[in-house]
Amino acid sequence: MTLEELGWNASFAKEWEACKGTAKGWVPARLIRDNKISYGALTGEGEELEVVMSGKVYHDAQTDAELPAVGDWVALEIGDDDHEHVIRARLARQNSLSRKMSGRSTEEQVIAANIDVAVVVTDAGSDFNLRRMERYFAIICRSRAKAVVLVNKADLYSAGQNQAAVKAIAALNPEADVHLTSVVKKTTLKVLKNYLQRGVSVTFAGSSGVGKSSVINHLLGDEYQWTDQVNAATGKGRHTTTARELMVLRSGGIIIDNPGIREVHMWTDETTLREQFADLDELAKQCKFTDCRHGAAHVGCAIQAAIAAGKLDAKRLEGLFKLDQEIALLQRNRQKRQMTVERRTRRDHQSQSRKFSERNVRDREHDY
Repeated sequence: MTLEELGWNASFAKEWEACKGTAKGWVPARLIRDNKISYGALTGEGEELEVVMSGKVYHDAQTDAELPAVGDWVALEIGDDDHEHVIRARLARQNSLSRKMSGRSTEEQVIAANIDVAVVVTDAGSDFNLRRMERYFAIICRSRAKAVVLVNKADLYSAGQNQAAVKAIAALNPEADVHLTSVVKKTTLKVLKNYLQRGVSVTFAGSSGVGKSSVINHLLGDEYQWTDQVNAATGKGRHTTTARELMVLRSGGIIIDNPGIREVHMWTDETTLREQFADLDELAKQCKFTDCRHGAAHVGCAIQAAIAAGKLDAKRLEGLFKLDQEIALLQRNRQKRQMTVERRTRRDHQSQSRKFSERNVRDREHDY
């Protein structure tokens, strides 16, 4: 195995020279697993190591998103029988697939770092949801990775239902590749082999139960993933992924698998969002008034006219409004959090300054 087969490129090599890692005896490695306390790392020699993060790397990170994540390249100090292998630095990410952490948090959660292709796995049945797919497209667009969608388990649904799902998803993002796949019919590997090239990192995401792990098992050629117990209702095994993991295929290509995602919380900006709704922006240019808000009561609204004519799904407009509001709320909350942090920092500095002054006064009094 070589560094290039792990995704190493000229950009990483240039940064590596700048950090003079070689002079310090460090080696480049890519993180393949996050064990919460430690990480799994793979070197250019194909050696898999259990590594820990140095205190400097931890304290230099301003947020959790800046901590090392699966897919990151790091400078590794190799230990021995008496010393751990230690991450001494994280190389700058070329991109990342991220979402907002669940709950009321305003923090970014990195799903995978340094990716070339993002594959979303869904199906034409119970998991089919165009509004969720819009969210996936928005965060993929922010990462600038190639968007690919697998409408999986094609053998379980009718040809009409499958084709309708493919057509609807493709209409949301003309730049995305949408494929109809089935592990049972052995079509999955055929459509993915064009993406899984030497040194290309492909991350997989999707809900639990859509066959994502089965697709990856098929690509790996064995039951690499953990298989859950047989479902009592269907009599079929359920493949599960419990942690993010990077795997290198013998035939070339890199897979980054992720646990099933229940909710796709937005982590993007308004500009990127607009790119995903370019069709609505084009229609909006035809509105009679430049300040049109595209409501049902707005006279001369081109978007409402398209909805009335059956050329546009009203739910797509509703989806845009909802995502717009979600991003605006996220930005406000982040600003509030930043203001709170700054107030606390000023207060702490004032407190420290006051204590320093009081100590100086006591010292002078003691001298007298």
